[in-house]
Amino acid sequence: MNKEWIVALAPMAGVTDLPARLLAQEMGATFCVTEMLSAKGYLYAPRDARASISLTRRGPREKRLGLQLFGREPDLMSRAVEELSDRGFAFIDINMGCPAPKIAGNGEGSALMKEPELAQKVAEAAVKATHLPVTVKIRAGWNSVTAPDLARRLEDVGVCALTVHARTREQFYSGHADWNVIRDVCRAVSIPVLGNGDVVDGDSAMRMMEETGCAGVMVGRAAQGNPWIFSEIRARFAGEPYTAPTPSQKVDMALRHLDMQVSLMGEACGVREMRKHVAWYVSGMPGSARLRERINTLPQAEEVRSCLKEYLKTLPE
Repeated sequence: MNKEWIVALAPMAGVTDLPARLLAQEMGATFCVTEMLSAKGYLYAPRDARASISLTRRGPREKRLGLQLFGREPDLMSRAVEELSDRGFAFIDINMGCPAPKIAGNGEGSALMKEPELAQKVAEAAVKATHLPVTVKIRAGWNSVTAPDLARRLEDVGVCALTVHARTREQFYSGHADWNVIRDVCRAVSIPVLGNGDVVDGDSAMRMMEETGCAGVMVGRAAQGNPWIFSEIRARFAGEPYTAPTPSQKVDMALRHLDMQVSLMGEACGVREMRKHVAWYVSGMPGSARLRERINTLPQAEEVRSCLKEYLKTLPE
């Protein structure tokens, strides 16, 4: 086991904005990655508006943050990476794993796994355009496993680390992640590989590390409404006891998250964004369905805050 255990928050569109990242790091995430940004979309925005694009915003309290870009044109990737390399990010991450039809349908994201030569050129363009480390997030493949071959190609052009989501694009997020793919990628390259897929707690994180030999784990959906998972995984790696948050602590965290979200986005947008987060925080708790229904009707932050505090009084200690 590495002395520096890597437990990272995966980039998730519409989820891993600044408040979610800050809470994850507070709870022990080694680093976070932004929501994915289109290289083309960034470059096509008016030059005077590029600095204010929300997906490139990082907080002064964020420690290690990677910027994730997606695209299939090497020249556009190169230009975007060059422009964005002096924004305070720790590294540049290229998305070659997103399965969403609107991304893959344009030949971007996971669709690049069908075109390994082009994927290699995109990565090489990014590496040559920046002084920062460049990493890539891939899937097991499109509809069959091709990750080890692509991993070797990416290592050859200077990519310094990989994250492997152990499902094919055809699987999306269904079925079980095949951790054998992560193991095979680890054996195919000499650069660090992070495993992603079906890490839901400390035990599963430890099993992935032991079964694949990966350098660390990246947690996605299991961190939604559960930033404590990073503390849990770190405790498991260190052989230390871990106490799960109480229902009251979960609601308290939702209240903190609400305040951060509203401060970042303003009341209207912040309240809308928090609806899904509240649902994740209270999932499985008594009366959570009724609480979600009520929260989804409230337009003002103070109303949401009062609703959560009322709900808090109904919870057992």
